[in-house]
Amino acid sequence: MAEREAIDCHQHFWRYSASEYGWIGAGMDVLRRDFLPAELAPVAKAAGIGGTVAVQARQTIEETKWLLSLAAENPLIRGVVGWAPLISEGAEESIERLAANPLLKGLRHVLHDEPDDNYMLRPDFLRGVGLLERHKLVYDILIFERHLPQTLEFVDRFPGLTFVVDHVAKPRIREGVMEPWRTLMLALARRQNVYCKISGMVTEADWKKWRVEHLRPYFETVMEAFGPRRVMFGSDWPVVLLGSEYSLWADTVRSLAAKLSAEERDALFRGTATSVYKL
Repeated sequence: MAEREAIDCHQHFWRYSASEYGWIGAGMDVLRRDFLPAELAPVAKAAGIGGTVAVQARQTIEETKWLLSLAAENPLIRGVVGWAPLISEGAEESIERLAANPLLKGLRHVLHDEPDDNYMLRPDFLRGVGLLERHKLVYDILIFERHLPQTLEFVDRFPGLTFVVDHVAKPRIREGVMEPWRTLMLALARRQNVYCKISGMVTEADWKKWRVEHLRPYFETVMEAFGPRRVMFGSDWPVVLLGSEYSLWADTVRSLAAKLSAEERDALFRGTATSVYKL
């Protein structure tokens, strides 16, 4: 990847407050501060990253508008995956207003934090997601492994919509457990409108003791399932800092991808994200 700068398809920004970022819990003190573009820019450049996609971390339209404003001011940020109130009666109006900004590339909801594991199959949520296709927006799927059976049903409702699975669907890497995650990911990948981010793996492993070899079976499964042209590199910065520096994670993925052809590595680190998010 030295020949072309890479795209980081998944990172976050925030101005920290305990009330607004309640998900930052015990043992996550490294995240209890502001993270802004001026800090990311030099570490991304040092890792060979030339552009990013900023992803929502709060479920407010205000945050989405703020991320869009950051993208307008910072050439590093090529696009935004934001949030809109998909279950509300005003969802269509909200999406239309946000989608008028060409820097909005997709939407996401923090499905894995919903008490109802079947939240994604709620009629009002399905109605909201159904609005994305007409605005040419992507839907990012944030789930744990246990949500994969519902996800198969969910994506089958929208064969014309592009989906991107965040963080390889958060398998149980810490325990070294492969099933049923592996079988379900192979099934999900048979849907050609579904893509997958190589991101968030360190934080599903042991933050202090993980090694490349702990991640390799999961990386290879995703490659087997989706193929190199339907996967994309993401850092999950700054959440990745719980277990890895930015540059170490980029180097880790490059190491895992070493056996791919130059063309396949280019897809993983640049081409797929550029195409899917229309960067």
